[in-house]
Amino acid sequence: MLVTNIEIIPGKRVTKHLGLVQGSSVRAKHLGRDIMAGLKNIFGGELKGYTELLQESREEAMERMIQQAEAVGANAVLNVRFSTSSIAAGAAELFAYGTAVVLE
Repeated sequence: MLVTNIEIIPGKRVTKHLGLVQGSSVRAKHLGRDIMAGLKNIFGGELKGYTELLQESREEAMERMIQQAEAVGANAVLNVRFSTSSIAAGAAELFAYGTAVVLE
C-alpha cells in the first residue's frame, strides 16, 4: 500500500477514486509520564514519554486508515493528513485521513 501526503504520483495514473479513508487512536497519559513531564517543565527538554505516546498513536491511526483503504479495494492513499484534538483531561485523539485510490 502506497501512502503519501502528495496528491499526484509522478508516472502513475489514478484509475479509480474510492473516497475518504480514516483512522484514529485515542490515548490517555499515565501518571509516570505526567511526573516526568512536570520535571521537564521545570528544567526544560523534550518530553520523551509524550513523544513516544504520539508516535504510537500516529502508527495506530495510520494502520487503521490503511486497513480501511484495503477494505474498499485501494492500492494507495493519497494526500494523507494528521490532526489531533483533546478529548478529555489527559486524553487526546490522533486522526489520520486521506483519499483512497487505485493507481495504475
